[in-house]
Amino acid sequence: MSQKKFIVQVEPAVAVKDGTPSMGPVYRSVFAKHGFPAPVDGLESCWDIFRLSVEKYPDNPMLGTREFVNGKHGAYKWLTYKQVYDKVIHVGNAIRSCGVEPEGRCGIYGANCAEWVISMEACNAHGLYCVPLYDTLGADAIEFVICHAEVTIAFADEKKICELLKVIPKAREHLKTIVSFGKVTLVQREQVEKFGLAIHSWDQFLSLGDDKNFNLPLKKKSDICTIMYTSGTTSDPKGVRISNNCMVTLIAGVNHLLDSAQVSLNTNDVYLSFLPLAHIFDRLIEECFFNHGASIGFWRGDVKMLIEDIGELKPTIFCAVPRVLERIYSGLQQKISAGGFIKRNLFNLAYSYKLRNMNAGIEHSKASPLSDKIIFSKVKQGLGGRVRIILSGGAPLAPHVEAYLKVVTCSHVLQGYGLTETCGGSFVSMPNEMDMLGTVGPPIPNLDARLVSVPEMNYDALSSKPQGEVCIRGDVLFAGYHKREDLTKEVLVDGWFHTGDIGEWQPDGSMKIIDRKKNIFKLSQGEYVAVEYLENVYGLVPDIDAVWIYGNSFESCLVGVVNPHKQAIEHYAETHNISGDFDSLCENPKIKEYILGELNRIGKEKKLKSFESVKTVHLDPVPFDLERDLLTPTFKKKRPQMLKYYQNVIDNMYKTINKR
Repeated sequence: MSQKKFIVQVEPAVAVKDGTPSMGPVYRSVFAKHGFPAPVDGLESCWDIFRLSVEKYPDNPMLGTREFVNGKHGAYKWLTYKQVYDKVIHVGNAIRSCGVEPEGRCGIYGANCAEWVISMEACNAHGLYCVPLYDTLGADAIEFVICHAEVTIAFADEKKICELLKVIPKAREHLKTIVSFGKVTLVQREQVEKFGLAIHSWDQFLSLGDDKNFNLPLKKKSDICTIMYTSGTTSDPKGVRISNNCMVTLIAGVNHLLDSAQVSLNTNDVYLSFLPLAHIFDRLIEECFFNHGASIGFWRGDVKMLIEDIGELKPTIFCAVPRVLERIYSGLQQKISAGGFIKRNLFNLAYSYKLRNMNAGIEHSKASPLSDKIIFSKVKQGLGGRVRIILSGGAPLAPHVEAYLKVVTCSHVLQGYGLTETCGGSFVSMPNEMDMLGTVGPPIPNLDARLVSVPEMNYDALSSKPQGEVCIRGDVLFAGYHKREDLTKEVLVDGWFHTGDIGEWQPDGSMKIIDRKKNIFKLSQGEYVAVEYLENVYGLVPDIDAVWIYGNSFESCLVGVVNPHKQAIEHYAETHNISGDFDSLCENPKIKEYILGELNRIGKEKKLKSFESVKTVHLDPVPFDLERDLLTPTFKKKRPQMLKYYQNVIDNMYKTINKR
């Protein structure tokens, strides 16, 4: 039986020429072999996405928020598409009454909520540039974005007003109006007015639009709809200019892909909005939902209560970053371990049977209906009972977690890949294709993709196993970095966006992200180390949650900082008569020796070279987090900040090694 192929070649490979590296063939999705899908009729802008759905589905529930009654969160209360539209018109008129003209910059700062979306749609209505501010960005970055984008009006979560006030002294050259999604205190009003700015509560601001009726400007596909600042891992955030055309092109491609895979979105779909709207992943998903007249419910903002929000909302589509899915996986593993011998063995038997059938090509819904009904239905109920698609993005999802969730959640678990510069969605794995495990799937059917060789890292796009930098071409690409033409020219070459990620084409046409082009350094003996690749390999050790590998050109070996998996370490300690709480176990030499042994075991299994092995590790019981500025809001490691934070630990590890 011949293997399925999900891509078609549209241009040949290019050999090395005038010192430029070789380039692999250009491929696109098999679903676009006769051309890219045409944009939806009448869809010229992000405003049209919303406006047309208001016309088609005025009474459909659009935005849901949990009611807070008698000190408790209750059921979701919904605003219909028409009700949201009326509020959007009010907010748009209020913005314009403050003197903000089309192409003006409007900042939005805070956690996802109905007011966030209403403010965004008001920007779309009046041709304003929506400038999202990450909920987790610090004051320095907020100040930088407001000044760099020249934001004149900023909407903010009530809890974030005090953060916004800190930047006023330096940002007031541009910032003239602040709007709270809630109330404004007298002290806040005095502070703002002292600097000559205006501040409004949400209700007060809406009243500014009561007797106004500004004409909506004509929107073009080429118009910029948002400047989305990417969280910089090394320097200031870069403002990615995204046009209306990016959004409407990508939505046409996503719709075509979902239709081709027979998992189309529809008006009955419900989505839990908890990933930051300030990030392209969530923004794209929500635009797709608006396009279908579907419903979006907001979480209450507390990760500990996320499962309860899921239970109340009962979403049909669940999107998450790997960190959230890994927590769900760990929670399920704990419950099963605590379930007793019979329950545990029954679960494992059902799991093995269903996985075997799925690996044989049987659709997940037909792989073991009895197991689904008796065993796995409880897992599905834990996610609300209606989830049909789980989409992971933002970082690689560990294959063992992906396989596990594919079996036990009774839903399609898909992995996607994209960047802010490619409008979020570039590749996504296909339903019921177990061969795509550990990959991000084939390209979305509205872009071209190719690999470019990276000789200094020994990645060859023309080899029998094509590897190289992932490059993307098409109308989904951004319009450049705001005020940074120099950086734009570095990554946009001859119509191709160079992602900086190293990929490997799989035989079925799916892409596997294996490394990062920039995360490479040389050890003192001259050997190059691709650190992200090593972290992906070492991350396969089931007893650790995260690992950071470090080395430099003055040292001959690598060291690591590891976040051990709490339950796994406590279990190992118990079975080996090692006493102490989790913090003290992380200091215990025997535990360190065990983790180091596990890392080296997986390294040998994956045939790593000797210089790629880790010589010693530090175990940190506290997970890498945003609070210590070790991660970006999308959970990517901030390597310079990690080095600064762990500098003493690193120095001590190398001192110990060099004494041997």
